[in-house]
Amino acid sequence: MADKKNDEIKENFNSVKKQIAEAAQRCGRNPDEITLVAVSKKKSVDAIVKAIDVGVEILGENYIQEAVNKIEVIHTKSPSWHFIGHLQSNKAKVAVKYFDLIHTVDSLKLAKEINRHAEKAGKIQDILIQINISQEETKSGAAAEEGVKLAEAVSRLKFLSLKGVMGMPPFFDDPERARPYLRRLANIREAIKRENIEKISMEHLSMGMSDDFRIAIEEGSTMVRIGTAIFGSR
Repeated sequence: MADKKNDEIKENFNSVKKQIAEAAQRCGRNPDEITLVAVSKKKSVDAIVKAIDVGVEILGENYIQEAVNKIEVIHTKSPSWHFIGHLQSNKAKVAVKYFDLIHTVDSLKLAKEINRHAEKAGKIQDILIQINISQEETKSGAAAEEGVKLAEAVSRLKFLSLKGVMGMPPFFDDPERARPYLRRLANIREAIKRENIEKISMEHLSMGMSDDFRIAIEEGSTMVRIGTAIFGSR
């Protein structure tokens, strides 16, 4: 049974990589430009280790305590860990300790708290700012019109390195309907880049999940967050 599960994860992972490459090539992009984050929330340590063994290099987690429990066990495998869930200010210290990239910085208040703990840890923390492109109350993120202002404010924080933006469109049965939202996020990233703000790179556009990552790649995503298509349903 364990071997069967290992084979399923391997097949799924290879299938996703192939689909990423095909989507990139369709729109004239280099597949190497797109980073795959395997979303492992609510998945067992055993499943995550299997994924690492078949080639997964970056894991995305949504919940701090669940992630810490896994990282403490799996740390010897040395994958990179990204935090992709809503982050409360009082969890910033833990996030700085355990994660290479935090995707979900949605306010200056949170950015300052992460910066404070990064300074104490002697670390430059890589972050993305999260934009609520869907304007849904149930989703976190700064308002679209606040993107440039937030990026400028974050750029002044010495122990943060802003690498780009992240967002999530509403869920649609037809992924094509997500395209305008994904395009909007890409446009926000470009607007920030045009400001030529010092100390920020804006190299990443983190958008696209299991249902819509092909569309997201066509719209310029550099980082897709895929869980179900790799690990199976939760």
